[in-house]
Amino acid sequence: MIRRTAEAALRELSARYPVVTVTGPRQSGKTTLARACFAGLGYANLEQPDVRRFAVEDPRGFLRQHARGAVLDEFQRAPEIVSYLQAEVDADAAPGRFILTGSEQLEVLNRVSQSLAGRTGLLKLLPFSIEEMSGKYPVRPLERLIYSGFYPRIHDQGLEPAQALADYFATAVQRDLRSLMNVGDLIAFERFVRLCAGRCAQLLSLSALGADAGVSHTTATKWLSLLEASYIVFRLPPYFWNTNKRLVKSPKLFFFDVGLAAHLLGIQSAAHVLAHPLRGALFENLVVVETLKYFWHRARRAALHFYRDSGGNEIDLLIELGHGVFPLEIKAGETVNPDYFHGLRAFARLYDQPPKGGALVYAGSEVQERSGTWVLPPERLPELLAPLAGV
Repeated sequence: MIRRTAEAALRELSARYPVVTVTGPRQSGKTTLARACFAGLGYANLEQPDVRRFAVEDPRGFLRQHARGAVLDEFQRAPEIVSYLQAEVDADAAPGRFILTGSEQLEVLNRVSQSLAGRTGLLKLLPFSIEEMSGKYPVRPLERLIYSGFYPRIHDQGLEPAQALADYFATAVQRDLRSLMNVGDLIAFERFVRLCAGRCAQLLSLSALGADAGVSHTTATKWLSLLEASYIVFRLPPYFWNTNKRLVKSPKLFFFDVGLAAHLLGIQSAAHVLAHPLRGALFENLVVVETLKYFWHRARRAALHFYRDSGGNEIDLLIELGHGVFPLEIKAGETVNPDYFHGLRAFARLYDQPPKGGALVYAGSEVQERSGTWVLPPERLPELLAPLAGV
């Protein structure tokens, strides 16, 4: 089993709070992590009908059975249990009593914020990172990594990515979405999700997306919210500051797992990635999510943005720090081109305070330094991000 970087944060939170809530996509490894870290606690999987029925019909009796603490898996399946859990930990606030896991982002966070405010630590767990896979599974060539994605089962069990991701979408994704909201036309919904994949790392226009999918703007908005709630996609906001430049105000759309985006685009092999017109967008998606994983798996705030103005100046990723911003350009080429630095130079001239350094992440394998800019491959991102995250 790969040791997850989130383990240290999970243990630290459990030493401070009576409850720790671990949320993230289905099959990202939440249960494996929680049970490995807290083998001495009881365990209850609320996906199982009999366990769920017990928790729903007799919540006090259910918690009495786990008076010494437990890992409560997919706890949002019995949402009222959280209210009873509040009284339980108020009576005995010993740290690390309960570990909750859930895969429906909005439902989980709403329940926790309402009933367990101040009583729970929060940790978001995404699938494997390149950092975690290095030395255990191959991370090169990058096109293979984009094709396979990062869901642990694909790598742990040696599954064929195309089939595994098809099964993941057909079961976990569509089942969860049907439970969150009645999606009546699954064919139209699948078309909508595939169109989202075609817009990964691009500006999001819900009106245009809905029109292309053949649904109303209202339906497109609801469906995108469902995808966000199930940790399938997220919106990267633009960065604003006091400037006279006309700035883009639309967010960019990204998938939490680049392999799922590649599958939805119809990519059937690593070789297909190399020739695909969205290879650059998929590579950008990979780097942005790797950055997100670095912060989230350490229970750090990830203040990520992008920058684009009406003059065509753009920075793919801005990491907002307490004392400024750190710009990051992302290029899918394996050979460093002088044009790659245009955006960084332009941003340094436009920004009202000099940015705190800058870096270029590219698909090559060498680490270089050019005019004060660190040039590095995705697998060296942790070295860049550690001082920015205060690690």
